[in-house]
Amino acid sequence: MDILLVASAFNSLSQRVYAELSGLGHRVDVVLAGQGPDAVRRAVRERHPELVVAPMLKTALPEDVWQRHTCLIVHPGPLGDRGPASLDWAVAGQAAEWGVTVLQAEAAMDAGAVWASETFPVAPVGKSDLYRNEAADAALTAVHQAVRRYADGSYKPRPQSDPAIRGRIVWRDVFRQERRRIDWAADDTATVLRKLRGADSQPGVLDELLGRELFLHGGHPEDRLRGEPGELLATRAGAVCRATRDGAVWIPELRPRRNSGDPSPFRRPATDVLGAPDLPEHPAPLELPADRRTWTDIRYRQHGDVGLVAFSFPGGAMSTDHCRRLLAAYRYALTRPTRVLVLGGRRDFFSNGIHLNVIEAAPDPAEESRANLDAMDDLVEAVLRTTDRLVVAALGGNAAAGGAMLALAADEVWCRSGAVLNPHYRLMGLYGSEFWTYSLPRRVGADTAGRLTEEARPVSAATAARTGLVDRLLPVPAQGFTAEVERLAAELATAPDLDRRVAAKAAARRADEEERPLAAYRRDELARMHAVFFDPGAAYHSLRSDFVRKVPGGAR
Repeated sequence: MDILLVASAFNSLSQRVYAELSGLGHRVDVVLAGQGPDAVRRAVRERHPELVVAPMLKTALPEDVWQRHTCLIVHPGPLGDRGPASLDWAVAGQAAEWGVTVLQAEAAMDAGAVWASETFPVAPVGKSDLYRNEAADAALTAVHQAVRRYADGSYKPRPQSDPAIRGRIVWRDVFRQERRRIDWAADDTATVLRKLRGADSQPGVLDELLGRELFLHGGHPEDRLRGEPGELLATRAGAVCRATRDGAVWIPELRPRRNSGDPSPFRRPATDVLGAPDLPEHPAPLELPADRRTWTDIRYRQHGDVGLVAFSFPGGAMSTDHCRRLLAAYRYALTRPTRVLVLGGRRDFFSNGIHLNVIEAAPDPAEESRANLDAMDDLVEAVLRTTDRLVVAALGGNAAAGGAMLALAADEVWCRSGAVLNPHYRLMGLYGSEFWTYSLPRRVGADTAGRLTEEARPVSAATAARTGLVDRLLPVPAQGFTAEVERLAAELATAPDLDRRVAAKAAARRADEEERPLAAYRRDELARMHAVFFDPGAAYHSLRSDFVRKVPGGAR
């Protein structure tokens, strides 16, 4: 079937809908609604789609489009829900269960006939994590069902005048900052965390820190540090700890207001935005005791012959500091007596490569790009040169660009079935590094590697498994991913042929090194990347700026 996706942004859900429908054999095109109604009309006129699907839409479809074509709107709310901020209300109201509804477009917002609906459990995570995982799983189930029903031709969508739906209709208005505001003297830690998690990616919680109005992004509990409510207590790996009336929370990122005059009004590590506040650094041990309830973005655990280096960085972006600290943790893991080493294993993002926001805010973006890439390459090279045990990259969520290549450096790639991979760099005007010219062809072949990097399209987990990017699919809910990874890693560690596989891997690495050293791949990739970084006229600089500043139509 010819399907046209109309989306306000080619975000995680839009990419997953595109990738999964394409993987099923549908011919899928995309038009961004932010380009204007005429662009949507033109796309419909030129491509003659049999069906229009809008997986993420902030503006209305042109009336002449939805009157002449069947247009399905993916609404992240349960049956009968209407309004622009459904997930915000779900998190704020501590709903145990929520839903996704696929509606036919009509004049009134979210009032069209229902083609499919699906419920999902509301996990105790941030709104963006919930959106990319439980909500996205439900959305894809509903979209697949709606597309099948449309293709079949016999299904009649249920009008919302149906008594079973009419009695459930509720309008939920915009979730404004007044509802998000934290009263540090009155709100307990649970309330503060709920407010922070309900706005973790967008729009953030507007607050004041050190005399500046800033948006707070993300929130995690702290079990030991205490102080006066609202007081900043400490820093850790770029985050700041702030006291509540009955505890404290860690806030990883901040964002200046757009009208504040700050030249970098986008999300960054909190200490970067505050400019090295006069606070003690309070690091967490790499091997955190099981009874600790505190935030850390990198953690090492060991279960018998299995070592696990777990990490989670906001948005999947890895700054120079992130890469260096993760490399230190990886090197520590190599000193431990294990047979299998798992890299990743947490729900949500694996890695999206270098940290474009930190680079954009740097005094010298070209130099920071170089430093960030060198740190990323050091990490990937350490994984490639590990020959004394098997390394598994466990992707609980999406991976892109250098983050995808970090995964491919491992011996096995395990991927949750809902993840999306973007193994390319072209949309940011880059050639790419992280040893992709070695790792990608050896997995999928030169022809497929060329196609993936040139076409620059998202790849579903199922398609990634078919092409060789992924070795094992884990069809589990996001909440069950870590436990399933640990179970499978324990099985792998006891496999009778493990020693043979490790020996064969070491021999293959020696043979590859003799044929062409890793240093040669790195040298050639970096030469092309540095030429772009230090060329003021290179498209990378404007594409990066548009991306981090969320300029409509910018690179996705």
